Amino acid sequence: MIHTRELTRHFRVGKETVEAVRGVDIDVSEGEQVALLGPNGAGKSTTLRMLTTLLDPTSGTAAVAGRDVRTEPAEVRRRIGFVGQGHGAGEEQRVRDELYTQGLLYGLDRRTARRRGDDLLEMLDLAPASGREVSTLSGGQRRRLDIAMGLVHRPGLLFLDEPSAGLDPHSRANLWEHVVRLRAEFGTTVVLTTHYLDEADSAAERVLVIDHGLVIADGTPDELKGRVFGDLVSLTFADQVQARGAAEVAERLAPDGGVEALDGGGAHHEVRLRVQRGDAVLPELLRALDAADLDLSAVQVQRPTLDDVFLTLTGRSLREEDQ
Repeated sequence: MIHTRELTRHFRVGKETVEAVRGVDIDVSEGEQVALLGPNGAGKSTTLRMLTTLLDPTSGTAAVAGRDVRTEPAEVRRRIGFVGQGHGAGEEQRVRDELYTQGLLYGLDRRTARRRGDDLLEMLDLAPASGREVSTLSGGQRRRLDIAMGLVHRPGLLFLDEPSAGLDPHSRANLWEHVVRLRAEFGTTVVLTTHYLDEADSAAERVLVIDHGLVIADGTPDELKGRVFGDLVSLTFADQVQARGAAEVAERLAPDGGVEALDGGGAHHEVRLRVQRGDAVLPELLRALDAADLDLSAVQVQRPTLDDVFLTLTGRSLREEDQ
């Protein structure tokens, strides 16, 4: 569905040239759901705009839905859906009419445009609001309408640029439930950008990490998190002596895990260690602690996050960069 090689985009700012995208290679297969992840200014939105024909590449090649973005931009646009960061529907238009008009603009006949619009209204829980003006919709309803407009012509490839930006947590969760259902219904390939790391982790099958205009990592969320050394296992004890004894036991089970005993003060003393597959190591560790007559107060296993991946790859936090 997407095939790029050495795709670049440069901008002139005064007398300087800004290399927003510096040569990205991207391959996305049919039916995949892929997230582009990176801080502001990393080049992900510029990359998305080139793939959707809104910006001409400076150099390199890109084929989207089987068509060249430079020589066949109209054919690319016929085959994709695009939901940008702003709202696409007219403020004074009625919801059903806006979807109907969108279908006609894509060349659907009147009956098909009506039917597809009504189907999407039902699927996206917008049917009760179909006769209302767009300006009266909530933020979550407007985003679902934007997605319906991007899908009314049944594209094989849907681009979502920050689709849940500005939504409350409930509306965000609701939006992604609908995207998952639509993808299951139509088999649509989805490419999205997001600043929410939990969305990229849970919604995407693959994540492309973009920084300074380059793709610096490509893989499933679990594969990328595997680049960070293991899970963090935290053991809490009420006694400092027991915590030290637990650290010795942990050292034997995970000699390369970076075991450390921390004095939390008062009734809390903690032992932390890094291990691959904390869920698999934990049963053996608990048995060893019990055999050593060490009284454990609490245990926690924390998996690496995508922000940990970014920190490992770049030396800085993605959350800090976004702020």
